Amino acid sequence: MLHTPEDSTMKALDERFTVPYLMTVRPAAGSADLALVIENHVEGARGRVWRAPDAPGELLPFDVSTGAIITPDGRWIVDLDDGGGSEVGALVAISPDGSERVELTPGREPYVLRGLAMSFDGSTLVATIVDEEGFHVLTIPAAPWGEPKIVYSNPVEAWFGLPSSDASVVSIDTTDHNPGIRRPLLTVVDAATGATVATLDDLPDGPVRGVRFSSVAGDERLLLNTERSGFSRPAIWHPRTGERRDFDLPELAGEVLALDWHAPSGRILALHVDAGLHRLIEIDDADAAVRTVLDGGSFAEPDIANLHPYYWTSYYAPSGAVRAMRSSWAVPLRVTEVVADGTETTLIAPASVPKGQPLTSTLVTSADGTPVQLWSARPADREPLGTILEIHGGPMLVTVDRYDPSAQAWLEAGYAYASLNYRGSVTFGRAFREGFWNVGGDREIEDVAAAIGWLRGQGLADPASTFVTGASYGGHMTLLSVGRLPELFAGGLAHVAVADWSVTIEAMNPAVRTVWSSWVPPELVSRFSAITYLDDVTASVWINQGSIDTRTPVVGVQGYVDRLRARGGDIVLDIFEGGHEPTGLEGAAISQHRMQEMARRTLAGERWDGTGLAPSQEH
Repeated sequence: MLHTPEDSTMKALDERFTVPYLMTVRPAAGSADLALVIENHVEGARGRVWRAPDAPGELLPFDVSTGAIITPDGRWIVDLDDGGGSEVGALVAISPDGSERVELTPGREPYVLRGLAMSFDGSTLVATIVDEEGFHVLTIPAAPWGEPKIVYSNPVEAWFGLPSSDASVVSIDTTDHNPGIRRPLLTVVDAATGATVATLDDLPDGPVRGVRFSSVAGDERLLLNTERSGFSRPAIWHPRTGERRDFDLPELAGEVLALDWHAPSGRILALHVDAGLHRLIEIDDADAAVRTVLDGGSFAEPDIANLHPYYWTSYYAPSGAVRAMRSSWAVPLRVTEVVADGTETTLIAPASVPKGQPLTSTLVTSADGTPVQLWSARPADREPLGTILEIHGGPMLVTVDRYDPSAQAWLEAGYAYASLNYRGSVTFGRAFREGFWNVGGDREIEDVAAAIGWLRGQGLADPASTFVTGASYGGHMTLLSVGRLPELFAGGLAHVAVADWSVTIEAMNPAVRTVWSSWVPPELVSRFSAITYLDDVTASVWINQGSIDTRTPVVGVQGYVDRLRARGGDIVLDIFEGGHEPTGLEGAAISQHRMQEMARRTLAGERWDGTGLAPSQEH
């Protein structure tokens, strides 16, 4: 039997999407060295209980989400039961053996979760929930489980309720002082009465975000991140006395994001990010002395608008040892321990995936002179078949130097691959993060054009074989790019996308509807929506949408699909079973096969809908 190069490519793709790999570690609050380890498996996200430094235990007999946590005593896994990914549901606690299940908010209408944390003493679970009435912070007695109590409620966006060590006070990132603008201040409330204890507001210089309270009993100081200089810096604040200590660190360029705090030893674990590159550092909270723990690769991945502020992040063990979570484009996430003398020991090894390629970071100059970061690589030992430009979601997220099986699959299939941190990305300072506000997509489109221009200067990005792809806001940008930059792309591969913002905003879940209504006001809806530029689309388009997605529901792209198809455009709509952030290697492999099939059709001069010649060859 004759085997073609394409057979080898498909075999390599399948191998890459069959090896489970680490997605995140959620350490338990408290003095026990305990964590919930969450892995990506063929069928979806699965969890293990990890009692460090031993190896993680057996797989739990039930699925978990990437936001699930474990209680300090190890008795319960707390997660949102959302029916398979809709993000709308109710909190449940399940025993690790699956034999017990407790509904934590009985009688409450389904809600979206925007914060989940346990107090250090294990007495209280704090949940930040969102429903049609607004944003609410609940305290739920946890030993044993008791009746939830609302300690904060507001119709305006609020996130990430955090308890003090004994849950006597709770901090919340709130925006009711400036509705619709995501520049939070800190509101600290008394957990017994709900009364406001104090607020901390650095505006107009920048937002304030809570990180964690001291773990020392009776110490109500709070570690936070500020942006008074335009770039993130740590600070420690006592809400009852008003005492505040800022760590300005003028010798460090870029952002310094506080990740964790070992208050007993007076050390802050922080992520230093300069031009998109990571360094894990420690700061002495007494004299602000800085030391490098590790560099090379990435050590945290921000997730600014979800259950937790990071998809995964390095942290302190109860002993004060640094638990470094690290990844790179070629090596999956792993966990090492770094002790005071710098000795590093592997605790959870990276998954044994097929060998991958690193990507190189370049700062590309956009139209107005702003530098934007572009990750890129060519396939090994061959001329590229084409070029893939990936655009991350969010927009207030970021692509870090971390393992991505899709990126590696594209490279293995013979395509050059690039990933862009456009205006709106985090870790590049406040002005860069807010650069997409009130401009109708103009800055992001300029950044996409700049990235393609740089790639073309490297001998890549031929318009006949260049494809743009992304998920969520990246899916929106994919569709916007093929409409506003039609001369640059042969195809757009959009996942969980938005094409018509007016329709999408109306159908969104309440946790995201408020902010998108402010980011895309009525006067900008048309300019911001890909459906406006539909008549200019010459590329082939594939849209992959989730059946129960409540962030970017199918209705937000259906009109685009129908109209483009009616005018003879080459468009394919696939709908998968799941929500906005699907997990599972099987589904990812199906999507990757589908995308590579579409790219091969373009290279062969065929339409993606299977009806004839590719759009570029039609007359």
